[in-house]
Amino acid sequence: MQARSVSGGIHFHEAGGGRGDRPAAHPTPRQLPADVSRFVNRTAELDQLDAVLTGEDGDRLVVSVCVIAGTAGAGKTSLALRWAHQVKDRFPDGQLYVNLRGYDPGEPVDAQEALHRFLTALGVPSPSVPHDPDAAAALYRSLLADRRALVFLDNAATVGQVRPLLPGSAGCLVIVTSRNRLSGLAVRDGARRLTLGTLPEPEAVALLRAVTTGYRPEDDADKLAELARLCARLPLALRIAAERATSNPHLRLDDLIDQLRDESALWDALSTGEEESEAVRTVFAWSYRSLPPRAARLFRLLGLHPGPEFGLHAAASLAGLSPTVARQLLDSLVGAHLLEQTAPDRYQFHDLLRAYATEQARQEEPQAERDAALRRVLEWYLHTADAAQSHLSPAEDHLPLAPPVEGVTPLTFFDYDAAADWAERDHANVLRAARAAAEHDLLAWQLAAVLWNAQPPSAPLTEWLEVGRAGLEAAGRLGDRSAEALLLTDLGMACTRVNRLAESLESHREALRIWRGLGDRTGEAHSLNLIGLICLRRRQLDKAARHFEEAIAAFEELGAAHWLATARSNLAGTHFRAGRLSEATRAIEQALAGHRSLDNRRGEGNLLRLLSDVRREEGRTEEALSSATEALEIALSLRDHRLEGFWLLALGDAQRAGGQLSEALTSYQRSATLHRRLGDRSREALAWSGAGKTYRLLQRPEDAAHFHRQAAAAHRELGDAWHEALALDGLATALGDDDPQAARRHRADALSLVAAFDDPRAAAFRERLEALPTERD
Repeated sequence: MQARSVSGGIHFHEAGGGRGDRPAAHPTPRQLPADVSRFVNRTAELDQLDAVLTGEDGDRLVVSVCVIAGTAGAGKTSLALRWAHQVKDRFPDGQLYVNLRGYDPGEPVDAQEALHRFLTALGVPSPSVPHDPDAAAALYRSLLADRRALVFLDNAATVGQVRPLLPGSAGCLVIVTSRNRLSGLAVRDGARRLTLGTLPEPEAVALLRAVTTGYRPEDDADKLAELARLCARLPLALRIAAERATSNPHLRLDDLIDQLRDESALWDALSTGEEESEAVRTVFAWSYRSLPPRAARLFRLLGLHPGPEFGLHAAASLAGLSPTVARQLLDSLVGAHLLEQTAPDRYQFHDLLRAYATEQARQEEPQAERDAALRRVLEWYLHTADAAQSHLSPAEDHLPLAPPVEGVTPLTFFDYDAAADWAERDHANVLRAARAAAEHDLLAWQLAAVLWNAQPPSAPLTEWLEVGRAGLEAAGRLGDRSAEALLLTDLGMACTRVNRLAESLESHREALRIWRGLGDRTGEAHSLNLIGLICLRRRQLDKAARHFEEAIAAFEELGAAHWLATARSNLAGTHFRAGRLSEATRAIEQALAGHRSLDNRRGEGNLLRLLSDVRREEGRTEEALSSATEALEIALSLRDHRLEGFWLLALGDAQRAGGQLSEALTSYQRSATLHRRLGDRSREALAWSGAGKTYRLLQRPEDAAHFHRQAAAAHRELGDAWHEALALDGLATALGDDDPQAARRHRADALSLVAAFDDPRAAAFRERLEALPTERD
């Protein structure tokens, strides 16, 4: 059975048959927000939506995409939610939901971010989502290919936000809400469009009655009709007006109408002639001006928050309030329908209300007050991320931060999981906070540096790179050389992880130059260690060893036990790469003792991975398997998929050596999938090579040749001569007697590639190749 390349990826097949490149588990996402309370009317529109469905027998849908278009505040989301809840049982494989925020005052959610959310909900580990948008969309379509799922894309502004999120399968239905017609979806994708207008007067009155019934005496129908007209019969405005009436049960409706009419007159002079938008604005102002002063102040200050969704404690710090008081005020805003509560202590704005809140802040808050509020929330994110770093990156030095300003109470975390949960939940807000700090150079570089050490294990690395570069520029403007060196170090590590080694080396060399100029021995030692790692990746083993030895001497001098053990680990890896197994074992034992004494699980797991490789080469297969399994358990406990992907290579090698061939293929598949989506093509190719070796043992030479060929091509593109030579050797062996001429050619190419390496392992490899027939013979 021939292995195939699909959408740029590789499908692995087990010893007993095939398996697709999808997660082993198939979670059923249930992402729909709660149904709208007291929903009334829109019966004709619900009937039109029902028409896109077939009978209960699971036949094809009439259409696969339905667009609900209409003016702002027309109730598009409410209608779509009501219908989605009515039909969700027809889609047994789950419901996906994302608010694309196409009209939010801040940044909209692009297709790549939405795909990241959907793929994780479908069982793909978050850091494993492909960075390439086309690859992510292809994986998304593959995972939904055999499913009947409902996909709800709320508040889309453009076709470009939507099209990558279309599953492409007949069993899935996509609901899109938008203020635009999105005609391209109808033309190219066969979408059916339902245009939502304002409510007819009887339905508008019915909505007002539904919300107010039981809270105030029954109001006169004519008066309710007048109130509905002042709200332009828009559901969003009607609900806010109804909430206002409900909260004032003893106030006559005539008085409420007079207040709203007065407010409407106030806006007449500013009218743009767009009756519906002016009506919404009028109702916002009417409701806002009725708030108690402290609630009104919190409402407008929330318009300054970097993102549309936030937690209680961030809101409290933004306004300089205690969490207890902030919760009371937030509850009042939710009760007034000016804010939505999405989870315990989590809130978000409707995009129109966020824009209105921001405008009120600019009009009513002095510049100094706005600056102070923004600074408080930025400092809250900075200090909370710093607290998370204590668990997520405990070995990294904390920045010497000044105490937070008055009114800011950062969170603290009891354990690793609590810190990781917060980091995942608020990662987008910390990124936005770092961008919002563009005019505050000190906060900009500090947020970038702290975020590097407080990223959740699931964070896509590319998101930090933009913030890191902005932080570096901010540090440069301040003339803070130490901050520049720190961010250059972080940027160098980020580039290494995505195989941009030349850029990484340039960053680390510049950092080293700065550290030496500052006389910072600790920074110098770190840069030496990190440059050594680049040399190790390039198989410049002697240079790598020299850098590690210099770093070891410096860390010993400094008494930096953690980093001393880390540098010794790296030197152990250099000895192993060179084939010096006894030296590698001694270095491993020394470094492992250091990491265990410090309870450094990451360091311990990495050495267990390396020890597994050594024991496997020594023929101690059971020990190799035990060490690799223990390492993988550590990676899983840390929720770190970068480590998991890397350490799975050692597990696969040990399983292959022990004859567990099906298990080995599973490990290589998982590793290749993780590394592909992390953007590490080098280690992805190592997984392909492992699969090729396993297929050789399974007597499946065509599959073996396929994977070795893929690995060789990837290493060639990366300029990795050593691993390309190993893959070519594997390819030659797989071809064997079937194509001896090609086998000889590949061995000759491999021999040329390893000519420049002079370590013991390379010498032994050359000797073996020279003893076999090549094209030159």
